[in-house]
Amino acid sequence: MSYFFAHLARMKLINRWPLMRNVRIENVSEHSLQVAMIAHALAIIKNRKFSGNVNPERIALLAIYHDASEVITGDLPTPIKYHNSQIAHEYKKIEQFAQKKLLDMLPEELLEDFKQLVMNSLQNNKEYEIIKQADSLCAYLKCLEELSAGNNEFKLAKKRLEKTLSDSDSLEISYFMENFVSGFKLSLDEISN
Repeated sequence: MSYFFAHLARMKLINRWPLMRNVRIENVSEHSLQVAMIAHALAIIKNRKFSGNVNPERIALLAIYHDASEVITGDLPTPIKYHNSQIAHEYKKIEQFAQKKLLDMLPEELLEDFKQLVMNSLQNNKEYEIIKQADSLCAYLKCLEELSAGNNEFKLAKKRLEKTLSDSDSLEISYFMENFVSGFKLSLDEISN
């Protein structure tokens, strides 16, 4: 009997942004889907516009599982997770432990197929970098949505994420920001016209 997928189904129970007041609560399952869609788009943009050579479908699949270990660890807020290098290092070890614990739930014959998806440390650096960019971009979009709803709690997070995104020097991030981000500041009526 395997409890791997029963654990993954609990991603919908892990709320993100736990230290901040949210107009709308976002869970890890929703977040992972959005990261997968945006990572897929970034990979396509990289290939079509900037001579990249990455596999958008594989990147989307990896992104689906990028936070799977949080069903065991919960979502540790970024300011805590990266407060200093020692905490970041120790959290990586906790994350790897949780990833291995999840993998131990699989039948032996499926282990290798899921190991590449769940273990972030095994992923190709080019692929993982796109997923990290998409993750930051999704956090930024969450800030825009919260600010648009009048929640000023996300002002500093938005500013920090703007810096992270601009410091990435990613052409595909710049392209995405120029072409898609403005809609996240608008109402349904505004984006429907």
